[in-house]
Amino acid sequence: MKILGIETSCDETAIAVVDSNRNILMHEIYSQVKIHAKYGGVIPEVAARNHFEILPKMIEAAINVKSLDLAAIDGIAVTAGPGLIGGVIVGVMFAKGLASALNKPCIPINHLEGHALTARLTDPSLDFPYLLLLVSGGHCQILFAKSLGNYILLGSTKDDAVGEAFDKVGKMLGLEYPGGPIVEKLALSGDPRQYKFPKAFFKENHCDMSFSGLKTAVSRQIAKEDVLSDEIKANICASFQDTISITLYDRLESAIKICNQKNLEFSSVVRGGGVGANQHIYKTLLSLCNRYAKKLIVPPINLCTDNAAMISWAGVEKMIFGIKTNLDFAPKSKWPIGNCEIK
Repeated sequence: MKILGIETSCDETAIAVVDSNRNILMHEIYSQVKIHAKYGGVIPEVAARNHFEILPKMIEAAINVKSLDLAAIDGIAVTAGPGLIGGVIVGVMFAKGLASALNKPCIPINHLEGHALTARLTDPSLDFPYLLLLVSGGHCQILFAKSLGNYILLGSTKDDAVGEAFDKVGKMLGLEYPGGPIVEKLALSGDPRQYKFPKAFFKENHCDMSFSGLKTAVSRQIAKEDVLSDEIKANICASFQDTISITLYDRLESAIKICNQKNLEFSSVVRGGGVGANQHIYKTLLSLCNRYAKKLIVPPINLCTDNAAMISWAGVEKMIFGIKTNLDFAPKSKWPIGNCEIK
């Protein structure tokens, strides 16, 4: 089985073909980072217009250059939400038109579930159930993945997502967009104990998170400095990053304890989303998983950020499971994947 995936939920236009043997047969991403950098963040209308222009060209190039055989495709999976609605609409309408012309199934994929299932694409040993920490630029959630399409929401951020907080701190420090990778790089030469920033909900018996207070504390610290020297910037980045890491450790530990109390057994912890590239967070969470004898699974960095391979694979899983769709589904700006069964 081969599924063509289309992803246009934010500022990456991506297409991929993945088969049921977990082979990524094609994977193309066009990033709009340079386009949005001058604005210091993603402009939804600009992103949508670029998706509209780029997506048909990417498919055409895949056919002519990558020898994509649309006739050999068994279905088309497309991000139908959540995301910037303009971009989501572009992807969904294009996928529906292509599916209709080819007389192929069109499978709406929840972008968050795409992240949730990526580890099952890259690690064949991963079976349900597992604990999922989803950390990206727009989302921050802890979920218990029971089975395909069945996710229990344990906790989520009440305000900023982790990636969003990284980018905003980068902007405060005058760094280029996106700020997250630069903050991580500067933190390598900084002292993570230099500043004591707040950790929201620390040691509380739930899994919710909040990072707006941390962001405000960083802003106030920057305002106190007469001159933002390279050393001060590095120390702020290191202290901020360490606070994020300790907070995620604490919130994930709370999730593990709650699962134990509810007899929700699992052996693996999956970290998904674009913040999966941060090595300091990875090492912190690895120490937690080692402490509780859990296997930490993180997909390769190129599959942690938004991509179409995860959308293709989610389509494969749904087709194998027997989920069939028609063309009457609607794009959504909001589309939660977990319920609130456990708190």
